Amino acid sequence: MIAYGRNTLKELNPKNIRKVMISKTIKDSSILKYLKDNKIKYELIDNNILDKKVHGNHQGILIEIDDYEYSNLNEIFDESFVVLLDHLEDPHNFGAIIRTCEAAGVKSIIIPKDRSVRVNETVMKISTGALARVKIVLVSNVNDAIKKLKSNNFFIYAADMDGKDYNKIDYAPKRCLIIGNEGKGISDLTLKNSDEIISIPMNGKVNSLNASVAAGILIFNMNGEK
Repeated sequence: MIAYGRNTLKELNPKNIRKVMISKTIKDSSILKYLKDNKIKYELIDNNILDKKVHGNHQGILIEIDDYEYSNLNEIFDESFVVLLDHLEDPHNFGAIIRTCEAAGVKSIIIPKDRSVRVNETVMKISTGALARVKIVLVSNVNDAIKKLKSNNFFIYAADMDGKDYNKIDYAPKRCLIIGNEGKGISDLTLKNSDEIISIPMNGKVNSLNASVAAGILIFNMNGEK
């Protein structure tokens, strides 16, 4: 797997780095010092070769790392707040939500195996190191995961335009927040299996928010409720 960027390099566990490719034109000597101090293999190559390997702003640094290891649903049942993404597709939204979760102290995010964004180089770059401190749980079926969460005393809150004002909810001690697909929202079956549907009141002419923005508002609000 390929990751890229200076912040990403510093946030990754050196033990998981196979090799780093650095642009010959890079002028930051601290990067080379960091690699040497941590005994990380590296090679200097032409910047145009780096450009061909990734589409994002690599900042002159490409990192070959071990494939990302997803967590198991059974590992998170003792947590008080988890986030479930119902077939989110945009890696930028995913990366931003990972950062929000890390900042709010949420330790785990659940995603489905099919028709969903996974951890890739863009997600790693956008999450800016937060991925090292947030577990990503991969499940075969969203609604089966919801049933297991419920059996472990989680109360399921689904974010949807037609729900109750999120400010007026008395949140349960153990809670799961579901954020839906950027275009389709949360599936009908998943809404049906949720315990409460919540929404963010819209006072302007725009009737919806970007998935990561909505997630940020709800995560910090729900995490502050005891």
